Amino acid sequence: MTKILVIEDEKLVRENIIDLLAAEDFDTIAAANGRIGLDLALSQTPDLILCDLMMPEVDGYGVLTRLREKPVTASIPFIFLTAKSARTDFRQGMDLGADDYLTKPFTRTELLNAIASRLTKQASLAKQVSTKFDVQTFSPKQQMIEMFLRRAIEREEFEQFLVYYQPIVDIHSGRIIGAESLLRWQHPELGMVTPTELIPLAESTGLILPISDWVLKNVCQQMKLWHNQGFTDLRIAVNISANQLKQPNFTEKIIHLLLVNNLVPDCLVLELTENIIRPDINQAISTMNEIHSYGVKIAIDDFGAGYTSLIYLKQLPIHTLKIDRYFIQCIANDLQKAIITTALIQMAHNLNLHIVAEGVETEQELAFLRQHKCDAIQGFFFSHPLPATEFEKILVAKKRLNMSTV
Repeated sequence: MTKILVIEDEKLVRENIIDLLAAEDFDTIAAANGRIGLDLALSQTPDLILCDLMMPEVDGYGVLTRLREKPVTASIPFIFLTAKSARTDFRQGMDLGADDYLTKPFTRTELLNAIASRLTKQASLAKQVSTKFDVQTFSPKQQMIEMFLRRAIEREEFEQFLVYYQPIVDIHSGRIIGAESLLRWQHPELGMVTPTELIPLAESTGLILPISDWVLKNVCQQMKLWHNQGFTDLRIAVNISANQLKQPNFTEKIIHLLLVNNLVPDCLVLELTENIIRPDINQAISTMNEIHSYGVKIAIDDFGAGYTSLIYLKQLPIHTLKIDRYFIQCIANDLQKAIITTALIQMAHNLNLHIVAEGVETEQELAFLRQHKCDAIQGFFFSHPLPATEFEKILVAKKRLNMSTV
């Protein structure tokens, strides 16, 4: 049963809303002010929140701001209910991350339609990002992983998570020019949970949002440390989830992290897969244009494995294409892969895009990519993903590709 939290200081209004929702078979919980509402939101994790704007102790703006800061409540749909109808009030609420804004007095139909709309979009998003698992058919092992993952996030035990860095190397100079950040989860009981177990499950349950936000924050802090050590040309890529891309305040989060860490925008690369962009290409283009306008770089990851139209590719404000590793494996002995990869490299250069080949594991693959003027590589041939301390060691040692082997 869908659980809805009603935060409203006027008793009669609160009771009327609760009665209306109960008649529609919603499970309701209520709070008489913002402080109590915050406590209930954190302890009960409702499916949706209806909140008055003007309240004692903590007003609606304060409630929403604090909820969006907490990983466990950051993605809960939030609807303002208020008598304030000024455009500035509406704009402030939406900028803080509200999903809707109803002006009192509203009708029963208006309220139910707003609730239905938000719950439908939430369910649609969960379906879109469920790339591997059906939540209803989790195996016992997956259920156990989900339980521990949810518990770690609710308790904010982010020390269990690690960020590894896989170097990205310029194919001509052999120099490290950046890295892709990759999430790892070292659970005290489960041990190291593989990314193939963690990421699809986190996406299908919606838990990917607080984890992804933590990764983004961690990477920016780490990048600041490396820049302070003199590695100012280093660009770090962060994988972005569909949930993050749909956050109304996503751009503001990124700009804030760059400012507090004194980072120039173009040192951060946001990596998105084609499958994340495709469900709502127009919204994706709008969000990406906004982010790009500040100078942040954008890359399309696993290019060639999805179905993005080449027409849209021209519209996307991207800096880098990363060729999916499928096309790189055994490329020297596979004519079809060789033709496709050569065409992708040429197309990227014609569009003035940087091109990176993923999954490079052999000298033959590297030689082919260099011959066909690929810009950079990433893969086990040069390095596995490394913890931050190990990646820093190869930066300090100025490790390079062995140019004499190809």
